[in-house]
Amino acid sequence: MKRLLLSLALAFPLAAATAPAALAQQAAPATSAASKQVLENGTRILSTLQQRRAEFQKSPAALRAFIDSELSASFDREYAAKLVLGPHGRGASEADVKLFADAMVDSLVQQYGQALLNIQGRPRIQLKSEEPLPNGRGVKVATEVVRDGGSPIPVIYLVRNNGGWKVFDVQVEGVSYVQTFRSQFDTPLRQKSIAQVAADLRSGNLQPSKTE
Repeated sequence: MKRLLLSLALAFPLAAATAPAALAQQAAPATSAASKQVLENGTRILSTLQQRRAEFQKSPAALRAFIDSELSASFDREYAAKLVLGPHGRGASEADVKLFADAMVDSLVQQYGQALLNIQGRPRIQLKSEEPLPNGRGVKVATEVVRDGGSPIPVIYLVRNNGGWKVFDVQVEGVSYVQTFRSQFDTPLRQKSIAQVAADLRSGNLQPSKTE
């Protein structure tokens, strides 16, 4: 569960969160537009996955098209890619950053996209707190995923207002998506250009590690 959340929560906000009715109940006490947006994205994603499960199981292309449309609405992929690239991205062209961002997301979709259709049970998300990030970088939305028969899982979303509130990092049980991928891609980026690493991601020669 943690591995799936860490790898997917940034790309598919709250996809592993809760049933639509339960999530809607949590939206009311949200303290700002940022929290409300995080919750509403989860409602829309999970509701569609449930309604179109049979279709998506038969057509991976339809699933990918749906995921791609959601990424545009809820995930600041290029800003996240810049954070993952870190010093390797200094001076990089916007075209190279976009190339890397798209390749990183596509690699995750290939590894985990189908797993979204296999989410079992009725976990529920609870909004815990919200606070501004330093230097006006955005907002930290702290949540907790509560599962039947399991311990609650703390999930923190870092979001910023970029044509709407969009996620750029996720921390699951204290493990940051951005920091994890930044560490994993550091060596390849020392050895190759951003475009070459992006090509390796697309070809499958390089894959993000499946964090436990």
